[in-house]
Amino acid sequence: MEPREKLAELARERGVSLAALSRMLARNPTYLQQYISKGSPRKLEEEDRRVLAKFLGVEEAVLGGPKESSYVSRDGTDWVEVPRLEVDASAGPGSASAQEGMFDAFRFSQRWLTEQGLDGAKLSAIRVVGDSMEPLLREGDEVLVDCREQPFRDGVHVVRLDELLLVKRVASKGGGRFSLLSQNLAYPPLDVAADEFAIIGRVVWKSGRV
Repeated sequence: MEPREKLAELARERGVSLAALSRMLARNPTYLQQYISKGSPRKLEEEDRRVLAKFLGVEEAVLGGPKESSYVSRDGTDWVEVPRLEVDASAGPGSASAQEGMFDAFRFSQRWLTEQGLDGAKLSAIRVVGDSMEPLLREGDEVLVDCREQPFRDGVHVVRLDELLLVKRVASKGGGRFSLLSQNLAYPPLDVAADEFAIIGRVVWKSGRV
């Protein structure tokens, strides 16, 4: 797959717009759209390619750079950097204030990710706000979201509903309808149709203070 096609695919899988990625590079919002659709520029500048590869969790070679073995420590251990995004997933009434930029990264060993059946290139970390998922998830916790396309199964997911990003337990009711459930019983379940919300990814891990 050509680097342009791969970049477009990775952006879709992450649920991140090309405009947001362009802004992350301090470029015009149409920069990456023009690169992909019009071939201008002909190839990404080295620094832009490096930043995008780190953000998307892939080797630079995937985006047209030289082949290299990234995230290898001095002792030979492979590490994968998972981006921490400037995005809040609300565990309360919902929040629309989200900037889709990377500000830091968590580093996981490739061996651990493999043991967990996870693909580092399809993961991102976002912060939880609100109390509707307590005691499972508390405000300030960060969750690891698996953005791979896979058959639906009940569990805790990050979803987009009416332009809001929520973290909820999603359960199928059959007939194309779903329940978005909170752990905190003070919050009633939300009943939605399949075309009324989008699953961004499944929550597979959390970090938080004790």
